Amino acid sequence: MVNSNTVAIELVNCCFFDSGMSWDFFVPVCVGDLVKTGGINQYVVQDVVPPKQLPPYLSKFKAALRSHGPLCVLEHFDTGYSVLQHYNSVELGVKEDMLELLVQVVSGLAAALPSLLVSVSVTAAERKEKLNAVKMSVYLLCKLTETLESDSYRQTLVRPAQGGKKGKAGEGLLQWDSEREKVLQALVQLLQLDIRSLWSLSLVEEEFISCVTCCCYKLLENPTISHKYNHLLGKSLTKSRTTLTHVIQYTYVKVIQLLQHFEQLSSVFAQAVSVWSTEYGVRAIIGEVIREIGQKSSEELAREGSGVKAFATFLSELGTLVPELMIPNISVLITHLEGESHTMRVAVCEVLGEMLVRVLCGDGLDESGKADRDRFFDTLQEHLHDTHSHVRARVLQVYTRIVNSKALPLCRYSEVMELAVGRLMDKSINAVKSAIQLLAAFIAHNPYSCKLSSADLKKPLEKETAKLREMKEKLQGKAPVAVIKASELWAAMEPELLVTVRTELEPTSEAENEQQEDNGRDVEEEKEEEDDRATAVKIAQYLRSDEDNSELSQNLPPTPQKEGEKEGEDGELKKQEMLVQYLKDTETFALQVERAISVINTMLYWKTTSVVQEAVQFCVTVCEFSVANSVSGVRKMLPLVWSTDAAIKDAVVQAYRRLYLNPQGDTVRTKAQTLVDSLSELMVDASLGTIQCLEEIVSNSYYSNMDYFCVMREVVLSNLDTLCSVALGEKVTEDFLLARDTAITICSITDHVRQSKGAPFRLPQDHQLFTCLTQAVAEGVVMEDPYWQGFMEQAVRLIYFMAESPDQLCSRLLQRSCAVLSQHTPNHACFSTTVNCVCLAQLLALCGCVAFWQVSHLERSVSAELRRRRGETEEREEKEKGPSNKAKSAMEEELGLIGASAEDTEAELIRKICETELLAEENLLCAFLPLLVRVCSSPGRYSHPQLTTAACLALSQYMMISPSACEENIRLMFTVLERSTLPVVRANAIIALGDLTVRFPNILEPWTQNLYARLSDEVPSVRQTAVTVLTQLVLKDVLKVKGQVSEVAVLLIDPEPHITSLALNFFNELASKDNAIYNLLPDIISRLSDPERGIPSDNFNTIMKQLFSYITKERQTESLVEKLCQRFRTAKTERQWCDVAMSLSLLSMCERGFKRLQECWECYSDKLTEPGVYQPLLSITAKLRRGAKPQFKAQIDEFEKRLTAVHTRGLENVESPEMDEENQKQGGPSERTVAQTPLGTKGRTRTKRGRYSEDLAVQGPAVCNRACRKDGYCFVTRIFFFVTGQSKPSVSNRGDDSFVTPQRTRKSKKPVVTFSSDEEEDEEGECNDFDNSVFHLHRHYRLCCPFQSNSHFVQLIYCCDDIHFSIHKI
Repeated sequence: MVNSNTVAIELVNCCFFDSGMSWDFFVPVCVGDLVKTGGINQYVVQDVVPPKQLPPYLSKFKAALRSHGPLCVLEHFDTGYSVLQHYNSVELGVKEDMLELLVQVVSGLAAALPSLLVSVSVTAAERKEKLNAVKMSVYLLCKLTETLESDSYRQTLVRPAQGGKKGKAGEGLLQWDSEREKVLQALVQLLQLDIRSLWSLSLVEEEFISCVTCCCYKLLENPTISHKYNHLLGKSLTKSRTTLTHVIQYTYVKVIQLLQHFEQLSSVFAQAVSVWSTEYGVRAIIGEVIREIGQKSSEELAREGSGVKAFATFLSELGTLVPELMIPNISVLITHLEGESHTMRVAVCEVLGEMLVRVLCGDGLDESGKADRDRFFDTLQEHLHDTHSHVRARVLQVYTRIVNSKALPLCRYSEVMELAVGRLMDKSINAVKSAIQLLAAFIAHNPYSCKLSSADLKKPLEKETAKLREMKEKLQGKAPVAVIKASELWAAMEPELLVTVRTELEPTSEAENEQQEDNGRDVEEEKEEEDDRATAVKIAQYLRSDEDNSELSQNLPPTPQKEGEKEGEDGELKKQEMLVQYLKDTETFALQVERAISVINTMLYWKTTSVVQEAVQFCVTVCEFSVANSVSGVRKMLPLVWSTDAAIKDAVVQAYRRLYLNPQGDTVRTKAQTLVDSLSELMVDASLGTIQCLEEIVSNSYYSNMDYFCVMREVVLSNLDTLCSVALGEKVTEDFLLARDTAITICSITDHVRQSKGAPFRLPQDHQLFTCLTQAVAEGVVMEDPYWQGFMEQAVRLIYFMAESPDQLCSRLLQRSCAVLSQHTPNHACFSTTVNCVCLAQLLALCGCVAFWQVSHLERSVSAELRRRRGETEEREEKEKGPSNKAKSAMEEELGLIGASAEDTEAELIRKICETELLAEENLLCAFLPLLVRVCSSPGRYSHPQLTTAACLALSQYMMISPSACEENIRLMFTVLERSTLPVVRANAIIALGDLTVRFPNILEPWTQNLYARLSDEVPSVRQTAVTVLTQLVLKDVLKVKGQVSEVAVLLIDPEPHITSLALNFFNELASKDNAIYNLLPDIISRLSDPERGIPSDNFNTIMKQLFSYITKERQTESLVEKLCQRFRTAKTERQWCDVAMSLSLLSMCERGFKRLQECWECYSDKLTEPGVYQPLLSITAKLRRGAKPQFKAQIDEFEKRLTAVHTRGLENVESPEMDEENQKQGGPSERTVAQTPLGTKGRTRTKRGRYSEDLAVQGPAVCNRACRKDGYCFVTRIFFFVTGQSKPSVSNRGDDSFVTPQRTRKSKKPVVTFSSDEEEDEEGECNDFDNSVFHLHRHYRLCCPFQSNSHFVQLIYCCDDIHFSIHKI
């Protein structure tokens, strides 16, 4: 079945073309025109049938169709017209029947017309009859289709379809989608015929064309339309060649209109215009459409509903389809690159890219094509710096397509590469991703080399450059022979030659002269030519006999052989120059790639998943091309295999699978060998973390977790004897590294990895594995092998994981090691020698390792075995119990009595063993503890670094055994942490104390400050260890986050980038906890702004900028504004004021925060004269003004004016808004002086306790609402007496006389002080300190308690015994 959309445009194509009977049918412009009296022989509708009488007429129409065929439409046209005329009132069944009849008529005409069209004996009457039938049926079908399409689309927009129920009249066909297909199929069958011959002179009338095209355009307005209507419109345009100009004009106008209103039609019309221009030759329509779009102004496109998105999509897709046809009109579109619409700029850039890829590429371009190509490339490069990020990203994508298509000229590689590297710093994530993709395309399609390493290219470049220099010097050494030109030679010979000629040709005497004249002048003329020839011969003979003949021969042109040698030398020189230039370009390209690698490697840990994925793919690409430092990125991405983001983890796994786990080879063994070689390459200098990451990648690549464990266990157990004999055999002391890795491999198959619920898998003590391990460990104690300790740790771990009774085995191991050490040490020697110190250090390390794994064995293996046996016992007892006992046990189990008590008993047993037995005198471990303490406490006597390190680490492992052991040695451990001169000892101590904090938090809690102190250690490795340990402790809620976290904040500006990233990660994780950073910020600011700390202001700003980025909630911001403003009061120095102001400016303040800032004006107003306070507060207003509403913007402007006034003139000389309002009420500037100084001179000088009395007076009301009393006095009372400088009366003397109102010292008019909820105050005259205190107390009360009434303040004043008189002022 033909798709409905295809058919619709096909209809338009074929309708433009065909014309006897006694009357002619003219397609009307309006439906109502057919009932009006027309011209001569013009068809007019005679009978418009009422809606209720239409069914019988439809029955007659059907009968006529069956008997007479499709020509019955000539007689029953009025019936179809009546349906159109009364469409809204006609029943749905009538519409369906009429549509079905019209489809049958059109299909019948399509089947009957071919024989008529090819016949030559058709009369004019028959031709007219067929033409009228075609026009009538097509007209009725198109108009009915348009109406039904409108109803169907309207119905989908207004209300959902009602399934199953038939609608009433006017609701449209229920199955219109399928009916539309039938309609369009019928029209396509008719219009595919060459029906133009039906019309006179094959001139199809425009009304017929418009009828079909309007129907097709109506169908195109449907968003669900397909792209297959293009051929229909193409045929409609081409089959009316005489009216082509008019049709093109109508078509492109219609295209522009539809694009402007229906965005979904952009792809449809792009394909349609492409089809019309290529398959039907209507190329002019492209120019008209592009010209119409190009003439639209940027202001018009900026308006909403302008269709700019549809225009942009249309141009982009049209450029993809027919870029060669758009080149002549591209100048019209380039004007949009300067417009405001970034969407149009993107579209034009994409069109330019398609032209460069598909048209303006290759070496066969003429000069005009090359000029266009260069101009287009320059335009694209300019828009890599476009102001809109979307344009920059899309231009980078265009360049990626150009590079992938190998259409970028070689001369532009370096320039575009440099721009792409610069875009890696773009603020837009899309631009960064596009830049990474472009750089990867550059590397994958580079024309230079398959291996891009600047180090490898350096030597060949130097060699070829030296060779070029030698060739140039060699050519310059061959001085060319001077060539004398013929003109220069003749000028030199001419004087001598003239003298010689005259001498030879001059007559000997006058007599001979006269005789010659007598012989006749005629003879002279005849001999003139002979004389000239003879003269020339004589000259030639003279020249030939000259002595300089040999010199002249040298000036002859060079022989062909010499010319070939010279051209060969020039060719070699040019080739060498080209080679050197190629190597230079390659080196430049490689350096640019290496620069890009260093930037992209930092993106591997960005928060944006898509950027990380692109960075991973880029690292894979550069690694495949062997770019220098490419392996660094591959290794850096390795920890991402633990990422919680599944997409990132999968990208890393796929990258390693592509690079290392995809072996090539013909046989299985070859592939296996290649795979082993790849993995071995990764293991070179790999850390323990790297190895764990690789294990995770391998397990994810080949097996699931359980399958991987089962496969590994089967492989290891089947080859256990081989591992013991080869890796742990007689030659184990020669390669402890191989022995260590063997122990790790065997440990990976134990039940500790899989957490098996069954009986543990263990081997007997006399197994060959343990014999080899104990022998190797004991013999290695007295060896100075750097890999022994790593092997020892894994060996002890393996013994405790797989051996039965591992404590007995390790006890014998310690005894054997001591015996070996004593045998190795001579009797006259002591442990002060270097060799013995190393051996002793290794023995102490063994003791600590045994102690640690003994505790782990008790708490994990023994405890798990106890639980397993208890579970088996309970199951066995459950089976033996009766029904009554089962009910009782079920009740106890439900109450949690059985399991809890049993678990507590087991835990208490383990704890008791650790507390009493492990360090008992009969236990071998106890014998080494005094030695450990002695070595750690006497660093001067035992100064060997390895011995000190081993002893401190072993002591910390002993402290893990029990709380008593920890408490006894905790002070010594912290002394070592603070005073040890060895960074490795301090770092190990931090790690050990972190473990102890997890195990015994109550014991370590008082020492927390000492742990934080190591964050400021002078050695970077110690700081790194400290921040790592503290991060784990804080994030796992082992340590409470307190003000000491400011020490971590200082590491945000650490000179070591790795430490900075760790500190940043700490705060990123801490920010995920609710309000953690918000609660800590005030303390951090106080500690960092402390003058004794001495942090530079730039560093303080950097730290605060990072910390304030985590404050995103509006309520938190509002609260911080108030807290920071209150800090102005407690700040002691100007630097602290500036730090608080800077912190305020870093907040993402909103309207509510700004209001709170205004309310706290008194906190910072007296400090605005400092530029460090004024400028940050001014920057707040600048940020708030962006996007602010007019009303809010007015408040900001007023606040800014107030800030500026106080900054320039001082607080004392600037009147407050309340005073301004009062002055305006009183109406005179004469009272301005009094308003500016509300406090009298006496009031300012009387108190000596502060700079301003109001600053002290307002500190009390912050807690006034609590109305707290102490010793009979409210806090307000104490503040009052502190402000006024009066002495505090004693409680015993408080009687009735104490409430007497103090007498005024001045008899002038009393000042009236009025308090209101709007914080307005009027004051006349001068007030003393006492009144001003009450004044400011009430004002601050209104700021702190804006929702409390004045009566509440009165109650507070009643609490203040000595200011009872102030009640009368309220």
